[in-house]
Formats: sequence, C-alpha cells, structure tokens
Amino acid sequence: MTALNEDTMKQYVISVKVENRFGVLARVAGLFSARGYNIDSLTVSATENEDVSIMTIVVRGDDRVIEQVKKQLNKLIDVIKVTDHSGLQTIEREFILVRVNAAPNKRSEIYQLGEIFRADIADISTKSITLGVKGDPETVNNFVELLKPYGIKELMRTGRVSLVKE
Repeated sequence: MTALNEDTMKQYVISVKVENRFGVLARVAGLFSARGYNIDSLTVSATENEDVSIMTIVVRGDDRVIEQVKKQLNKLIDVIKVTDHSGLQTIEREFILVRVNAAPNKRSEIYQLGEIFRADIADISTKSITLGVKGDPETVNNFVELLKPYGIKELMRTGRVSLVKE
C-alpha cells in the first residue's frame, strides 16, 4: 500500500452501475488495485434491468486518490453511473453466517444472543450452532464481537449493499 497511515484513510462506499458484460468486474476492480487499494468488500448484483448490474465497493483510502478512482471509473465504457455514498443518507445491509462452538452448557446463551439480533438458526450439530444475521454493518460487527468468546469456528459475510435514500 502507499505511504498512507490509518489516520488519513477513511472508508468509502461507492456504487458503480455497469453494463452486465464479461470482464467489467475485472476492469473496475483493477482501478483500485492499480492504485494500491485493497477492496474491503465487493458485492455485485442484478438490478431491475437484466442488462445492468450494480457493484457496491467498500474501500479505505484518502480523498485525493478515491476522487481519481471515481474519475477513472467514469471513463470506462461499460460504466453507467458512479455514486460515492459519503455524506449521503443510505440504507445499508449485510448478511453473515457464523458457526460457533456450542457446548451444551452455553447453548441457551447463544440462543438468547441470537434472539436479540433476530438471528436465524441455520444449522445445529453436537458441537456447534450456525447462525445467520442480516442488518446494518455495525449491527453485524456487534454480533460477531459478542460471539467471539464462544469460539467462532467459521464466518462468512456477503459484503455490504447500499442504496441512497430518496
């Protein structure tokens, strides 16, 4: 990474509406990696138009370089629209599946924690419980932190999706 320290880097959520074509994802991701930025989260999904996809990209960087990336994204042929969600009112969600150790004497605690976060119990075995939670990124992070003492065996996150409010 470039000579940035954590104090000058902030988290950006950028949505990129693109033509649904082969190779577009690689070109978009390449713009970030070419500038030394690791993408924290990348979600690609269909839209109301089957010929258009939307990418939600979460990345840390400084204002100057992120501004350059946005300009370069807008120059790509298959890019329809780039939206920086910084400072905008948004609706954000993530989904997580997490498998935790579940000793018999700790199961009720894990169930209660799951209820608080409206978790779905996806699987139960003799040694573990797998829970699914959806929510805003802060809620998902809090859920993970509270499960750590039980011993997280496996964790998978979808990545963030974000819509600008009307």
